[in-house]
Amino acid sequence: GEAWILSDRADHASVVSEGRLKGHTLTQLMSDSKAGLLGDVKAERFPLLLKFLDVRQLLSVQVHPGDDIKAYIPDGESGKTEAWVVLRADPESRIYAGLTPGTTSDDLRHLTAKTADLHLPNFRPEAGQGVEIDAGTVHSLGNGVMVFEVQENSDVTYRLYDWDHIDSKTGKPRDLQIDQALGCVDFGQGRVGPIRPAVETTAPVRREKYFDNTHFRRWRLQGEAPFDVGADGEARILVCIDGAGHVEHDGQDYGMTRGAAVLLPA
Repeated sequence: GEAWILSDRADHASVVSEGRLKGHTLTQLMSDSKAGLLGDVKAERFPLLLKFLDVRQLLSVQVHPGDDIKAYIPDGESGKTEAWVVLRADPESRIYAGLTPGTTSDDLRHLTAKTADLHLPNFRPEAGQGVEIDAGTVHSLGNGVMVFEVQENSDVTYRLYDWDHIDSKTGKPRDLQIDQALGCVDFGQGRVGPIRPAVETTAPVRREKYFDNTHFRRWRLQGEAPFDVGADGEARILVCIDGAGHVEHDGQDYGMTRGAAVLLPA
């Protein structure tokens, strides 16, 4: 299943839980106070989606288009680069990311459970690892893994293979979009492996950088003493993935426990 954290999508828009804007949706804030939220960032909607993904079975083998592949991006959507931090993994958990060198479009067109391991590099994830899934990367994950995901605000996904799953609602296999998926695949990309974050500071907060691309940056912060958060002119988002803490602003104290998200406007 998926637990949405931060979204301005009309069908599952996040709602402000505290303060003078309590009850407002992120969709409303983007309409009424876009510059106050995002600063100089130009966007028709909030540029990111943030999610917890708790994946029991393997998700479909899929790929997302890059922003420049206009033919495969519906109007109003964007490309989709995403990145995960592993929060929990079982011994049987797997992450598939990238391609084995020499893999062809014909190989991907005829994937099976037996050939997937030949053409799709994979590994057993461990808590704390990061995985960056650039647009064009063939990927899948599951078998008891939970990740925290940040992605471009896009729902464009094309399935190559679905592990022969049967849709419980229809009793049939889910549709695949093989031609569109192949049109988005970066065949020059090899194996995509896990990373560990790079330590930037250790006091008063241990600050570790996971990802830094043109769409988002992500750090992990750990500390027991107070430290500053937020940035002038730039929106940032705090998400508590473990432990607990407090955000103090303008004389108010906002508690955070595991799973809480706080949007710090520009």
